Amino acid sequence: MWRLLIIVLFFPMLSWAKSTEMSWLDNRFRVDPTIKQVSFLVYREKASQAVTIVRPDGTKYYAWEHPEHVAWYEENGMDIISIENPMPGPWQAIGKITLKNKVKILSNLTLNVDSLPKKLYQSESLKFTARLLQDGKPLVLRDFLNRIKLNVTFTPYLANEKELVKEARPLAEVLGTFEDDGQDLDEVAADGVFTVNLPINVKPGKYWVRIQSRNGVFLRTVEQDVLVYPAPIRASFTQARNQSLSHSMSVDTEGGVIKSGSLAAHIEQIDPNKVVTITQSQAEKEESKLYFDLPNSYLPGKNTWSGWVYATDLATSRPLQFYLGKHNYGVTEPIDLKAAYEARLKEEAAQRKIEEQKKLEEDRAEARKWFWIYIGVGNLLIIVLIFGGIFGWKKIKSIKEKKAAAPKSEKLSMPPPPKV
Repeated sequence: MWRLLIIVLFFPMLSWAKSTEMSWLDNRFRVDPTIKQVSFLVYREKASQAVTIVRPDGTKYYAWEHPEHVAWYEENGMDIISIENPMPGPWQAIGKITLKNKVKILSNLTLNVDSLPKKLYQSESLKFTARLLQDGKPLVLRDFLNRIKLNVTFTPYLANEKELVKEARPLAEVLGTFEDDGQDLDEVAADGVFTVNLPINVKPGKYWVRIQSRNGVFLRTVEQDVLVYPAPIRASFTQARNQSLSHSMSVDTEGGVIKSGSLAAHIEQIDPNKVVTITQSQAEKEESKLYFDLPNSYLPGKNTWSGWVYATDLATSRPLQFYLGKHNYGVTEPIDLKAAYEARLKEEAAQRKIEEQKKLEEDRAEARKWFWIYIGVGNLLIIVLIFGGIFGWKKIKSIKEKKAAAPKSEKLSMPPPPKV
């Protein structure tokens, strides 16, 4: 479903098409009944709060409180207000407004977006363009265009998506952002043409593609449905086994999808010294495959390769380009097996010597420990024997002294036998 993306916010608008411009008169301005969209810019004093907008019927709009058909962008010293289907009559802005103020009223402001191919391929990239128009002509106000950023979102397709509750709806994925800044694929800055390099980094399937403001300044969205098919190419990098060989790259295609002879590749290699080497190759006229060699610097360390593959869709003759991503591969220092073996033997011998020395130290420590145990036990025995001897000697001496002090008894003699 298509809906015109009506831009009703941001900076004062000046275009090649006509616009109605009025100076402020006592901070008031009048909207004609034929006006369907109005956008105006208010300069105010630095650090002052956002202005209050008063409708002809007295209703007030604030930066933090306003209807859905009003979009409000606030910066330090500036307000940008856009209103869809504004009430005819005198409007007023209340605040610390400077003398720079003017209001520019624009009509028929639309966003013209390229139609995406109905058949996209996973991992392809394409240049996608949108144009901001007023009355069918480009709008070219730099201050306004510099602040517009449009998102390209892919949402898995559901026919009844809008009937579902918010929590049940599929999540949108942002694949690219339009900018009119003259960078990357955008050719000229502030010319009203927004360009994005759109990478199709989603799974195959059907999607709603929506173009809408990244910061919510637009009130409407442009959308279309597309089909994403699996990538029709397969690229493979093979690293060389040694410095005498080259790396290789092969690109194969899905049969009946890519036009024969249309394959081309651009590969960039970055070595550890940050030197970039570019290799390009193209398939022969009737070939649907591509195989070529890549330089092998064989510098030890982290090496990187990245690249693009270009082809033409067989059914639609649409040019295709596929980014292969950024990949790393490592190269190690050449190994001298004999020196490595000898070094290992030396290391093992040194380790054995360390272990033997450690064992010797442990044995010596154990011997010292038992030596001191023996010395301690021997000394203890000697002390016990000494004290035991002294105690025994004193005991014996005491017994002798007691015997010597005891009184001696008279010795009785037997009478001689009688004579017969």
